[in-house]
Amino acid sequence: MAIRDWPEGERPREKLLAMGAAALSDAELLAIFLRTGVSGKSAVDLARELLQRFGGVRELLGAECKSFCEGQGLGTAKYAQLQAVLELARRHLSQALQRGEPLSSPKAAGQYLHACLRDSSREVFACLFLDTRHRVIRYEELFFGTIDSAVVHAREVVRRALSHNAAAVIFAHNHPSGLAEPSLADIQLTRHLADALALVDIRVLDHLVVGDGEPVSLQERGGW
Repeated sequence: MAIRDWPEGERPREKLLAMGAAALSDAELLAIFLRTGVSGKSAVDLARELLQRFGGVRELLGAECKSFCEGQGLGTAKYAQLQAVLELARRHLSQALQRGEPLSSPKAAGQYLHACLRDSSREVFACLFLDTRHRVIRYEELFFGTIDSAVVHAREVVRRALSHNAAAVIFAHNHPSGLAEPSLADIQLTRHLADALALVDIRVLDHLVVGDGEPVSLQERGGW
């Protein structure tokens, strides 16, 4: 049965307008994006199959173009639309950080850093450069590695911080495995970078580890 023949309260679009997006399942949200199904399948049925095939929402959204387009009902146009939506979400979070309000907690930066780093298939080390009032000057991805490690150079971190005239920084890196538990190496690296930056009067406010769920704050875990 086509979605247009469903009771109005069960149609994803009408349900979203009446109850809000949070009330919809993953399949219902994806069905709104797909707009139409294929022969013998509604958009919701197709969405359920795609989520099962890719292993979930994150895997579908993070798929490479070739793999994404192999899904039934998908193609380059849908891939382009989806990437545009994801980038809009990142920019929305970025602007929320850049409105001139000081960062007051790890959570204030965590959502943006999660959006930037979570879906990378390799480890990325990034930095938020902040002014004296802890307002964001710039976000930069500084080092890139393999699936489980990235080599970080303190000299380059100090150079970039000085180039932005930063007074403080927040570090972040992702664990592509999805497990956001900080390692001993993460703690030792943070201590090393904090010591190097202290020589030029730049404070390290936190180091966030990004995985599935909420980013983990080293500062909230007792620091380094």
